[in-house]
Amino acid sequence: MADEPILVDEGAAAWYAGRPGVTIRRWAHEGRIGRYGTGRGKVRYNILELNMADRDEETNALIEPGDVPPLPAGDRAA
Repeated sequence: MADEPILVDEGAAAWYAGRPGVTIRRWAHEGRIGRYGTGRGKVRYNILELNMADRDEETNALIEPGDVPPLPAGDRAA
């Protein structure tokens, strides 16, 4: 049961990482994070594969986005 995926939609993943949704989709396409499901509004991402953004404790304002997940071994960025 270790490392059970916690699946969230694109909006929640984007907020968690402090990045735009298009970046979350690109990371999934590049293989940096997993993509689960198909179809508009039905795709989910494993939040455990993302690095959490640094946010203000009182206002939740973004201070710094989370780090970029690494590429799979042997792959190069486009």
